[in-house]
Amino acid sequence: MIKGKIIKGIGGFYYVETAEAVYECKARGNFRKMNVSPLVGDDVEISVNENAENRIETILPRKNALVRPPLANLDQLFIVASIVDPAINTFIIDKLVAIAEYKNIEPIIVITKIDMDESYKQYEAIYRTAGFKTIACSNVGSIGIEEVKSLLKGKISAFTGNTGVGKSSLLNSIDEELALKTGETSKKLGRGKHTTRHSELFKVCGGYVADTPGFSSLDFEKCERILKDDLFDCFREFEPYFGQCKFSTCSHTSEKGCAVCSAVESGEIQKSRHDSYIQMYNDVKDIREWEIKK
Repeated sequence: MIKGKIIKGIGGFYYVETAEAVYECKARGNFRKMNVSPLVGDDVEISVNENAENRIETILPRKNALVRPPLANLDQLFIVASIVDPAINTFIIDKLVAIAEYKNIEPIIVITKIDMDESYKQYEAIYRTAGFKTIACSNVGSIGIEEVKSLLKGKISAFTGNTGVGKSSLLNSIDEELALKTGETSKKLGRGKHTTRHSELFKVCGGYVADTPGFSSLDFEKCERILKDDLFDCFREFEPYFGQCKFSTCSHTSEKGCAVCSAVESGEIQKSRHDSYIQMYNDVKDIREWEIKK
């Protein structure tokens, strides 16, 4: 048995990188009976066979997994948002941050196009105050690019951001062969508009970056839901106020005696972050766990 990592999966074949080589493998049939599918990013054990197909025999325990894009064991999620064109949307950022926290993925906020509007500084302050690594970037003068690169070493990272925020430009600045170019063509993958799309890990700056076509904020939001009882733990700046509310049933939205609401009023918690929490709470407050799993 040889240990390795799945770096690509397409058409029922999985490409597993080991210390010796990359092996093309098929998954063991029992995985289907167990309702488990190998994912890009999985650490696995494989059997290498001279006269038969190589097989993935064991999927080692995952620390997280995403539905769309199908990825496992992500360390970091770079959430890319532009200050203008399109304008920054704090609710989308906060929802993506919460999902990353829920999945045990470290969120990193990247604000692009800062050369076009200095108001980025107020948003940079919001997320740094909340305890998140926040990087201000611009293609003009390559501001912030080296800082992004420095965070990739030894990690598995993915980048998400809606159309127009500069995600592809950022990825091109990191590795010109990585990002999807104009017309949805990738030099490394040879993808065009009508070719099969799949997730794949590339070695970049001493780590892995997931090239995930179609990984928009909207897809991520649709596929991952957080129940109201788990939401508090997805806002890390709320943690110091845990157990300090007057009522144990406090929803931390508007109740009297709520320690979180008091912290918002005093400026210890950013109002925009709390507003996002309230919106997310109201969106899921009537959803039960069985409804998500059905």
